[in-house]
Amino acid sequence: MHDTTLLLIEVGALLLVMSLAGRLAARIGMSPIPFYLVIGLAFGEGGIVPLDASAEFLEAGSEIGVILLLALLGLEYTANELFDSLKSTRAAGLLDALLNAVPGALVALMLGWGPLAAVALAGVTWVSSSGVVAMLLRDLGRLSNRETPAILGVLVIEDLAMAFYLPVLSALAVGATFLQGAVGVGIAVGVVCIILFVALRHGHLVSRLFPADQYEPLLLGVLGLTMLVAGLAAQVNVSSAVGAFLVGIALSGRVAANASRVLTPLRDLFAATFFVFFGITSDSSELWPMVLPAALLAVVTIATKAVTGAFAARRAGVGTLGQWRAGFTLAPRGEFSIVIAGIAVASGAAPGLAPLATAYVLITIIAGTFLARVPDAAWFRAIVRRRADRVAAAARS
Repeated sequence: MHDTTLLLIEVGALLLVMSLAGRLAARIGMSPIPFYLVIGLAFGEGGIVPLDASAEFLEAGSEIGVILLLALLGLEYTANELFDSLKSTRAAGLLDALLNAVPGALVALMLGWGPLAAVALAGVTWVSSSGVVAMLLRDLGRLSNRETPAILGVLVIEDLAMAFYLPVLSALAVGATFLQGAVGVGIAVGVVCIILFVALRHGHLVSRLFPADQYEPLLLGVLGLTMLVAGLAAQVNVSSAVGAFLVGIALSGRVAANASRVLTPLRDLFAATFFVFFGITSDSSELWPMVLPAALLAVVTIATKAVTGAFAARRAGVGTLGQWRAGFTLAPRGEFSIVIAGIAVASGAAPGLAPLATAYVLITIIAGTFLARVPDAAWFRAIVRRRADRVAAAARS
C-alpha cells in the first residue's frame, strides 16, 4: 500500500476514535485529555496497533498544537497585562523553582544516577506543561478568571527560565566548556528580550500587518508569523511556546479578536493531536517498572506545585477557591519534561530516566486533569466555606 494512502487511513481512523473519546468525555463531564493519552498509548510502541506511516505527520501536528495553544492564550492578554503579571509572580517563580526542582534532583541522586541526571530530573519536575494547562483553562472556561493571570505568570517565568536552563543542560550533556554554555545562554536571552521589546513597544505596528476583517489572509498571516517566531525561538534554545505566546501578546484590538476566532478550530485539532502523539511516543512496556517511583514523585511535586500556584494567586489578591484552582491547574508536566529527559539520556546519562519521566508526566497530566476540577465541586466549596467560617469565628473571639 502506498505510504500516503496508509497515512490517510491511519490519521482518519485515529481522528474518528478521538471524536468518540471526546464525545464520551463530554457526556461524563470531564476533560478529554486522559482519553487522548490512553488512545496514544494504545496506538504507540508496545500498544495494540502501532501507527508507523503517520508518525512524522503526528509529530509535526503535535508541535503546532502546543504553539497554537499558547498563541491563543497570548491573544487574551496585552503586553502591559503580561508585565504586570510577571512582576506580581516573581517571588512565586523563585518559590516554584525551589519547591519543584529539588525533589527531582534528590530522587536522581538517591537512585545513584549522578549529577547530570540530577540536573535533568530537577528540570523534569520543575516545569509545568504550558500546552496541558492552556487546554485545561480553555476546557474549564477559566480564561477570564481572576487567578488565570497568576497561572500564566508562573508558566511564562518557567518557560523563560528554560532559555537559561536548556543551553546549560545541553552544554553539560555534551561536555562543552563554560564559555560555550555562556554563549548559548546569552543568545537565547537576547532573542527573548527582542521579542518582549517588540511585543511591548511595537505591538500596534504588528497588528497593522494583518487585515482584521479578511479572515483568510488574517488566518494565514497570523499563523505564519506565529510559526516563524516559534521556530526561530526554538532554533536558539528558547521555548517555541514562549515565542508563540509573545506573538499573541503583540496582537491587539479587532485583529486579536478575529484571529482568535479563525484559529480556534485549528487549535482544537492540533492540540488534541499533541496529547495523542505524546501517548504514541511512550513505550508502555517500559513504563511499568517506573510507575511506583514516578507516582511517589508525582504526589510530592503535585503538592509543591499546588503551594506555588496558591502563593502566586494569593499575592495577586485572589480568594481561597481561586488559589486552589491555580495550584491544581499547574500540576501537569509535559513537553519540556520529555525534551529534558531526552537530552540527558542521549548524552549517556541513566537510561531509566526516560521511562521514569514519561510515567511521571502521564501521572501528573491525568491527576492534574481531575484535580483542576475539584475546587469547583460543591463538596469542596462547602469545606472551604466551613473553614473560612471557623477562621472568622476564631478571629472574633
